[in-house]
Amino acid sequence: MNRLADSQSPYLLQHADNPVDWWPWSPGAFEEARRRDVPVLLSVGYSSCHWCHVMAHESFEDEATAAYLNEHFVSVKVDREERPDVDAVYMEAVQAATGQGGWPMTVFLNADGEPFYFGTYFPPEPRHGMASFRQVLEGVTAAWRDRREEVGEVAAKITRDLAGRAAAHGGEGLPGEDELSQALLGLTRDYDERYGGFAGAPKFPPSMVLEFLLRHYARTGARGALDMAAGTCEAMARGGLYDQLGGGFARYSVDREWIVPHFEKMLYDNALLCRVYAHLWRADGSPLARRIALETADFLVRELRTAEGGFASALDADSHDPAGEHGEGAFYVWTPAQLTEALGEADGRRAAEIYGVTEEGTFERGASVLRLPGEDDPALRARLFEARERRPRPERDDKVVAAWNGLAIAALAETGAFFDRPDLVERATEAADLLVRVHLGDGARLTRTSKDGVAGHNPGVLEDYADVAEGFIALAGVTGEGVWLDFAGVLLDLVIDLFTGENGTLFDTAHDAERLIRRPQDPTDNATPAGWTAAAGALLSYAAHTGSEPHRAAAERALGVVKALGPRVPRFAGWGLAVAEALLDGPREIAVVGLDGDPAARALHRTALIATAPGAVVASGEPDGDEFPLLKGRPLVNGEAAAYVCRGFTCRTPTTDPAELASELAGAPEGG
Repeated sequence: MNRLADSQSPYLLQHADNPVDWWPWSPGAFEEARRRDVPVLLSVGYSSCHWCHVMAHESFEDEATAAYLNEHFVSVKVDREERPDVDAVYMEAVQAATGQGGWPMTVFLNADGEPFYFGTYFPPEPRHGMASFRQVLEGVTAAWRDRREEVGEVAAKITRDLAGRAAAHGGEGLPGEDELSQALLGLTRDYDERYGGFAGAPKFPPSMVLEFLLRHYARTGARGALDMAAGTCEAMARGGLYDQLGGGFARYSVDREWIVPHFEKMLYDNALLCRVYAHLWRADGSPLARRIALETADFLVRELRTAEGGFASALDADSHDPAGEHGEGAFYVWTPAQLTEALGEADGRRAAEIYGVTEEGTFERGASVLRLPGEDDPALRARLFEARERRPRPERDDKVVAAWNGLAIAALAETGAFFDRPDLVERATEAADLLVRVHLGDGARLTRTSKDGVAGHNPGVLEDYADVAEGFIALAGVTGEGVWLDFAGVLLDLVIDLFTGENGTLFDTAHDAERLIRRPQDPTDNATPAGWTAAAGALLSYAAHTGSEPHRAAAERALGVVKALGPRVPRFAGWGLAVAEALLDGPREIAVVGLDGDPAARALHRTALIATAPGAVVASGEPDGDEFPLLKGRPLVNGEAAAYVCRGFTCRTPTTDPAELASELAGAPEGG
C-alpha cells in the first residue's frame, strides 16, 4: 500500500495497491526528491482513460519496473480532473517538446518541479520505433547521474520558455461582424461535407463550435451555419459515437465516419451535447434533435447521478465482455450471434440490419458498434437495452467536478423546460444545491471536487467558477428563483477579484493559488469551454440580468482575445465566438411578469425560454417582484401577464401574446 490509499480520487485509488511507491502531488514529494537527490517521475491521467489502464497494468503493476522506479525516482501520480492546473502546465511542455500530447502523460522533473524529459504512453517493450518504458527510465537515470549540468540547463530553458507564454489580450476592441464572418468561413473550409464534423480522424464532438453556428444562424439567418450544425449533429447521433441503446455520447470517434468511438463517456461531453441538441431543436424543430437531447438527459440522470444529487465525472471505456474477457468497449459492441441470443433468430437479423451489425464487424474480434443509418425500432431497442444491462458494466468515476456539474445543470434545466420535463429541472436543482452546500459551503471559495458528499482539498479553477455560474444563471431563468442568480454573482465577483490580470486577461488559477512553474492561462477551447471565455459568457449574462457595468466591462475585456483567435482558429474558439454572438445581439433581456400559477404567464415564460436570440436572459415572477432586477417596475398589462423585451435595459412595448413575443425574438433586434 502506497501513499494514495487515503485519496478521494478514484483514479489515484486505482493505483493505491501498485508496488510503485507513489506520492500524491505535494511539497513532501519534492522535498523527498531533493533529500534523495533523484528526479521526479510525474504520471498524469484519469480514471476512465484506456491507455492509462494499459500502462498501469504493463508497467506500474510490474514488480521489476516498480522496484527500479522506487530506487531511482520519486514517483508522483496526479488525477488531471482534480488538478487541471498541474495537468495544463506540464501538458503545455509536452506538446511544445513533442508536438503532441495525451494521457497518460509522463514527465520527468527536478526537485524544483522543472521538466526536462517528456512523453505520454510508453510500452513495456520497444514497439513501432518507440522506446520501452524501462529504456526511458534507464536513460533518464543515466542522464541524471552523468550529465546533470546538461539536465539542469534543459530544465531551466524549458521553464523560461513556458513562463514567457502569457496570453496576450488579443488586440484592442471587441470581435465584430468581420471576425465572426471570417470564423464562419474558416469553419466552412474545414467542414466535412460527406460525414459532418470538422477535419479528419480522430473526430471529437465540436460542441462549442455548434453553439456558435446555431447562434450565428439565429442572429443573421445564415443558412450555411445551421446546415453545418444540423449535419454534424445528425451524423454524430446516427453513428457509433452515440449509444444507440442507452443514450449518451462517447468521448470521440477514431475514424472520420463516426463509426468506432473511444468508448469512455464523460459528463462534460454529454452535458454540452445535451444542450446543443436541445438548442438545435429550438432552431429547426428537428424530431431527431429532440429525441437525442432527451435521451442524453435521461442517460445523465440514470447512469451518472450520484446518491448526493450531483453527477459523476465519467464511465470507463473498459469492461468485461460476455465471455469474461476484459477490453475496451466490451459493454457496448455486438456480434450477430449475440443479437440472435438476445432476441431470437428473426429479430436478431432485423436488429443487425437496423444497427449495422455484420459478421465482419466494425470493431475488434468481429464485433460491431451499433449505428442507426435508417429508422429505429423502439421496441427492439428496449429489448436489446435490457439484454445489455445483464453484462458487466464499465466502472464509474464517482468524483463530482464542479465545472462539469455546472454544465449539466444548464443542460438539464433547459432540456426540462423545453420539453415539459419538470423532473429534469428538479435534478438540475438538486445538483445546484449540492454545489452550494458542499463545494461552496460556509467559505468564500469554490472547491473543485467532492466525493460521497465530502468536499475535496483542491481549490476551484477558473472554469469551475465560470461554468457553475453559467449553470446557476440558466437555472434561475428556468425556475424563476432569483437565489441562483445571487449565487452566480458571488462566483463572478470572485472571478473579477481572483482570476483577472492586466487588460482583461484571465488566468486559470487564482492569484493566491499554489505557485507552479507557470501560472496556467489558456483562452482556447479543448474538451470543454475555456475558463476564459466561459467566464466572459457568464459575466455577460449576469450583467444583462442586473445592469452591472463592472461585470459587462469585464466580459468585454475578456472577449478581446476572441477578436484575435476567432478568425484564426475558430475550431478552438467556439465558445468565445458564441459569446461574441450574444454580445452583438445585446444580449436581449426578457422579463415575464404574471401572477403565480397563471397559465398565460407560463406560456409567455416558455416562449421566452425557447427563443433563439443569442444569449438572451430570462427573468420571470410576480409583477414588480424582487426576485430579479429585470422585474422591477414591470407591471401587468391591463391586468394580464406580460413579457418585456429589452436591450441595454431599454425596453420595447410589452406584449401579452406568446405568438407576438416569439415573432419579436425570432429576428435580429433593431440596430443589431
